[in-house]
Amino acid sequence: MPISLDSLSIDPPVLLAPLAGITDLPFRRMVARFGAGLVVSEMIASEDMVNAKPQARAKAELGFGEAATSVQLAGRDARLLAEAARYAEGQGARIIDINMGCPAKRVTATGGNGACGSALMREPDLAIRLIEAVVGAVTVPVTLKTRLGWDSDCLNAPDLAARAEAAGVRMVTIHGRTRNQFYKGCADWAAIRAVKEAVTIPVIANGDIIDAATARQALQLSGADGVMVGRGAQGAPWRLAQIAHALFGTPAPRVPTGADLADLIIDHYDAQLSFYGRELGLKTARKHLSWYLEEAGALTHRAAILTSDDPGQVMRLIRASLCDPGKAAA
Repeated sequence: MPISLDSLSIDPPVLLAPLAGITDLPFRRMVARFGAGLVVSEMIASEDMVNAKPQARAKAELGFGEAATSVQLAGRDARLLAEAARYAEGQGARIIDINMGCPAKRVTATGGNGACGSALMREPDLAIRLIEAVVGAVTVPVTLKTRLGWDSDCLNAPDLAARAEAAGVRMVTIHGRTRNQFYKGCADWAAIRAVKEAVTIPVIANGDIIDAATARQALQLSGADGVMVGRGAQGAPWRLAQIAHALFGTPAPRVPTGADLADLIIDHYDAQLSFYGRELGLKTARKHLSWYLEEAGALTHRAAILTSDDPGQVMRLIRASLCDPGKAAA
């Protein structure tokens, strides 16, 4: 069951996907405390990290040095990618992940920092040069995240994965869609099997995996060694642990309810305010609060919770919603 990358073991092989604006350090810590084999940082542009833009470095307070954390980098300049990877390793990153799967137009468009992410699937020779540069720059394991291809006429993930393995990549994660599909339709987990058959390194299946049932089906169809979960963990940081329990027999997480759930949400809320500062933290926390309340079916004070700028009031309303829904909070 465990995936071994040098001295680092991914156990269980249930990973948290990098999600822009979501998988920040407070959220990754919340998921990790329930149990995840690996959590991956938000994607960071290598140029931004090298040039020390505050937002990039803030994102990359990446849980440097924390167990089971991977730092994901993007870019199309070999020197900058290598330098960013060296910086991340020097700060304590356990794994460097290269993003060649992001479909966003701002990432894949030409110009500036663009034409990276999944756009690199159209330039496999450049993609391999970038991988070689990163592998040569660090001593920690280097992994790759990509898609099935650019479009239905360019399904080159198996070839790219095989070349990446030869270049030193230690694990590859495949989202079961092409770039041009973005997030439309359904992930094709069966198509990931061609990647698994093309390499000897571990393969992780990604896309539309939201619970134990979808994770089990993804593994069966793809033959992959593990799964990566993204939106399924929104509002449910225990979801990865539930999947690991169902698929790999790890201990079942204790899913909090009532006052315990209120405590967990408030801990996460407070961590957001501490990490970002009050002004920005109030904004970044709202999406998480919305997902928690929706997951719990606690909608009594939802509108007030998501619009209040008073942390004390937000905390009182969370407790009122989860502990005594019929009681109006002060």
